[in-house]
Amino acid sequence: MDPLEGVLTLLETRGHLSAGLAAGGRWAVRFGAPDGVKFSAVRRGSCLLEVDGLDAPVALAEGDCHLLAHRLPFTLRSDPEAVPVPAAPLFARAEDGVARVGTGDATLLVGGRFSFGARAQELLLDRLPPVIHVPADTAHAETVRWALAAIDRELTDRRMAFGLVAEQLAVVMLVHVLRLHLAREPHAVTGWPAGLADPVTATALAALHRDPARAWTVAELAHACAVSRSTLAARFKATVGQGPLEYLTRWRIELAARRLRGSGDTLASIAHAVGYGSEGALSVAFERVLGVPPGDYRRHPPLT
Repeated sequence: MDPLEGVLTLLETRGHLSAGLAAGGRWAVRFGAPDGVKFSAVRRGSCLLEVDGLDAPVALAEGDCHLLAHRLPFTLRSDPEAVPVPAAPLFARAEDGVARVGTGDATLLVGGRFSFGARAQELLLDRLPPVIHVPADTAHAETVRWALAAIDRELTDRRMAFGLVAEQLAVVMLVHVLRLHLAREPHAVTGWPAGLADPVTATALAALHRDPARAWTVAELAHACAVSRSTLAARFKATVGQGPLEYLTRWRIELAARRLRGSGDTLASIAHAVGYGSEGALSVAFERVLGVPPGDYRRHPPLT
């Protein structure tokens, strides 16, 4: 399992579709801070996206999509002078899966949000920029466009289990948007996602995620990456922000935390599964990383 797949699986990523938005004339809609990662795609027309705290609006053209990785209020509008209306009442009145604003339907957006389990903020969301914009003419955005078109067909045809299929397609879209962003702007992310853009660090990350319970040494990792120990250590630290064995410790603790949240496994079995020889060794590392003993964490797990 590669690092991106591992983190998205660990975080129990799910897609949730909302009603579409049809708009025309002069219009603007004001949204509160989303619960999770918000996404929208312009299926027809164009509009402006303004996110609180960002200096300039993002122009969205037909075929563009975007992710809002941070929980910030935002506005979609036809032009800078349009007066916004609140989104909640507008979407509460949606008919046939579409909310309407302004006059006509020259612009059509589809969207929704992604929800995650515990630890998403630290492991993923804080490491992404507030807005990820994927223009329609991006060379490698074809798969994103395919996913959006497939979502559109599911919502239009409304065949059996269309909601489930569309939500799974949304997760596919998320993976491809993250892939595109990491390839296009590797310096716009921090932590482990930044390491995926460096071939040496990416190889080391893949090895650690593939076999986290192994008693890795820097020398073994360096051999797997076909570089010296000093080269691996320097490049891993420069991209990820910590050494490879420190990263491994933290990833093992994340895996242990998921088992504590979602299973009745004994602490001893969890310790063995994630690479620790005893309950005591896991307990010491767990409290050092997350600040609480494993037993307390199991009794009072975080909700988000």
